[in-house]
Amino acid sequence: MCKIAAIPSFPRGNRDERYESCFSLVPCLRSDGKNERAHLLTGGVALPAPCGTLDSMPHFPTPLFEIAEKKPLAPLSVTALTHQVQTLIESQFESIWVVGQVSNLTYHRSGHVYLTLKDEGAQLPAAIWKTSATKIKFKLNEGMEVVCRGRLTVFPPQGKYQMIVSELRPKGIGSLELAFQQLREKLTAEGLFHPARKKPLPDVIRRVAVITSPTGAAIKDFLQILTRRTKLIDVLIVPTAVQGDGAAEGVAEAIRNVNRWSGTDCRTDCIVVTRGGGSIEDLWAFNEESLVRAVAASVIPVVSGVGHEMDVTLCDFAADIRTATPSEAAERISQEDSFRRRELLQINRRLNDFIERQLRTASEKLKSIVQHPAFRRPEQIIETRRHRLDLYEERLDRAMDCRMQSVAERLSKASASLDALSPLSILSRGYTLTETADGRLIQGASEVKTGDMIRTRFADGIVESVTQ
Repeated sequence: MCKIAAIPSFPRGNRDERYESCFSLVPCLRSDGKNERAHLLTGGVALPAPCGTLDSMPHFPTPLFEIAEKKPLAPLSVTALTHQVQTLIESQFESIWVVGQVSNLTYHRSGHVYLTLKDEGAQLPAAIWKTSATKIKFKLNEGMEVVCRGRLTVFPPQGKYQMIVSELRPKGIGSLELAFQQLREKLTAEGLFHPARKKPLPDVIRRVAVITSPTGAAIKDFLQILTRRTKLIDVLIVPTAVQGDGAAEGVAEAIRNVNRWSGTDCRTDCIVVTRGGGSIEDLWAFNEESLVRAVAASVIPVVSGVGHEMDVTLCDFAADIRTATPSEAAERISQEDSFRRRELLQINRRLNDFIERQLRTASEKLKSIVQHPAFRRPEQIIETRRHRLDLYEERLDRAMDCRMQSVAERLSKASASLDALSPLSILSRGYTLTETADGRLIQGASEVKTGDMIRTRFADGIVESVTQ
């Protein structure tokens, strides 16, 4: 059985004036007795409509076919049709949940994220605007199964429908848990949690900076344990939010400030980052990358005392010392005064024993020195050394005389050899040497011309002459 009716497209507040205008939505109901299907005909396009639509429609006196015969439907423009489809889709799918696999993932530089949700039978384009993308704690990857919440819309320029995602979570695992795992793997690969980066606590702690909420239970527990164990540690409380938006940056900035202050007069031996327990959402600030990197970059050793014993945050991995609770953090950085008193007594006892041993050793050395002959008969040692010095003087004189005599003999022999080879010794036997005026030796008569000045060297003098 088929029923046909029509819904006129009237503007609001003006339904009577356009009663005879064209009809834009035409529902058609088919019934097989059990299951009912209804369609809305818009400009010749059939779209699903809720069952029972015809039962709630008003009665129109003019039959549909008579209206169609009198006034044929005017054709719709693409823009008008797309606008009607957009209106219908956006009104029917204002808030829906969709599960699918991520593909065609794009992180745009504007901060928006574009992706396609798909399964084995269909694909759905989707977009995550920047305001929603910043709330997603984990990183999307290709092929990840996700559950999205959002609305459907139509992009008129392309005539495509897409989903605008306002909330997204991984399928089968919490979004915060996945973000925790992803960031932990990333920072572990960078070596941020490596044991070699850990700094030991000082042997003696005089001042500690506690970064926490000043009104929380954590600071009360911490101070109660610390003051009960010792009165020798100064506490610098750095107040900051430890939960909610901006908490991670607040704690990170506090860590950087304490490091800067320690370089001046406010020297700090260690930093304690602490808060009480809570859910993973409450503790999430201590899993933010900015805070974890600030903890790892601190020059001052950092003690993490976040949550209860079962709570684990990434700050625990980055800190130099991890404690389960704020109370344990106070115990870890302090020693009881009674223990210090016993320790000081032991040190005093060991110091006294050491001094006594040194005094005994020095006394024995002094006694052995007093018994030495040098202190018993010092004049005998002086006489012995003086006699030995006289012997050395005599040996030195004899050695010098022998050395001088040997040198004189060698000099005499060398002088005789030089005299034998000297040209002057030949002149003493009646020979002469003839030289030019400039001192050049003349070896033959051909080297002299008439009128040249020559010098003749005898054994007892020089005679100058002119050649003719």
